[in-house]
Amino acid sequence: MGIGSQHSSMHSLWPQVETFYPQLWRAVCGYERNPALRDELMQEVLLAVWESLSKLREPDRLLPFVLRIAHNLGASHVRSSMRTPALVEFDTEMHESLSRASESEAERARTQWLFEALATLPVSFRQPLMLQLEGFDYQEIADMLGISPDNVGVRIHRARERLKNLSRQEDADELR
Repeated sequence: MGIGSQHSSMHSLWPQVETFYPQLWRAVCGYERNPALRDELMQEVLLAVWESLSKLREPDRLLPFVLRIAHNLGASHVRSSMRTPALVEFDTEMHESLSRASESEAERARTQWLFEALATLPVSFRQPLMLQLEGFDYQEIADMLGISPDNVGVRIHRARERLKNLSRQEDADELR
């Protein structure tokens, strides 16, 4: 049952928002690895989307609208967290919605590695890369994050370089 089905005056776009749950969940997973805090953040995102729907002027831009909310709340969540991130075991069940049934073990391992690696990136690099992975182009990402398309490119390039370096470092560690 979605948040909207609990209210008598459901916004007409809410059923469409519910179809974006996988994208919103991936965004939340990119900002929080602790299962309890992740669920809490998802609820915050859904509530913020619900409260903001009346402000949406272009209904055909609903996905970028809800993802912007999710990424802004995710970034705020990371910034406000004063604790050192604790390592949390990768929750395979949590990522089921992200994995196809036919996905191989190697693909699941890559997905796991990517989520863990994304969590190590600064928010300013993580946001544009996650949005690009959702299929948005530089201009759309720039619009969502309030930065220039050139800045999006720089941040994505730096994020990918950090991920490549992390991968190389892990490969070297495995050889030792």
